[in-house]
Amino acid sequence: MPASRLLAASDEIRAYLIDQLNLALRRPGMFGKESELALRMLMGHLLFAESQPEALAEQQRVWEERGAWSSTGVAGVFRDLIPEHYYEYGIASVYAEFAHHRGWLRPDRVLGPDEHAALQGAVRQWAAEDRVWTDVVDEFGTPSMLFGSNNPYYGKTLGYLTEHPEEPMVSFHLWNGSAQGAEQSWPPPHEEPLLLAVRFGAGPFRQTLTFTPEGRRRLPVE
Repeated sequence: MPASRLLAASDEIRAYLIDQLNLALRRPGMFGKESELALRMLMGHLLFAESQPEALAEQQRVWEERGAWSSTGVAGVFRDLIPEHYYEYGIASVYAEFAHHRGWLRPDRVLGPDEHAALQGAVRQWAAEDRVWTDVVDEFGTPSMLFGSNNPYYGKTLGYLTEHPEEPMVSFHLWNGSAQGAEQSWPPPHEEPLLLAVRFGAGPFRQTLTFTPEGRRRLPVE
């Protein structure tokens, strides 16, 4: 008979899963093309540990009502909005909003109420012009969450939030790649990622996105 093994305490298991979830949110590429599945699995394990396994299915119904959920998950929605291979960071930002509501998110910084309100009030008009990564950080400061790496050759999403989960996270979706239909080059043609869209709010999903002129030009062709 195998010797009995001492199991970790439930609070230790929960803390470990929260750490793993925050890592997966920041670096979804670590999980390859199945990053959304990995996020769902981690959240499912966390919700089981919290005795609320039904909460993720309930959240998926909310996303579906808002138009943020498809037969292929959140990915299917972003696939129509962001060029191929770069929507995994946007997907992570949507799951991060749910994680924030659950008290799981560990942001690098939080905005004060006045700073966050000023950001929401200005950002849609600000995004009416083409912007790049450094423009976002220069204007609004270090993000609360960086979804993706610091490497300028890769796309990413920057999230700005307060400590209060009822306040919406403002997400900046950035892209760096070749023109649609063109052969992918390395390094990419842009010195830093281009801002395609800003997203925040709880209304119909597509209405929460404000596209820059570059973002409108890069919308995937159906």
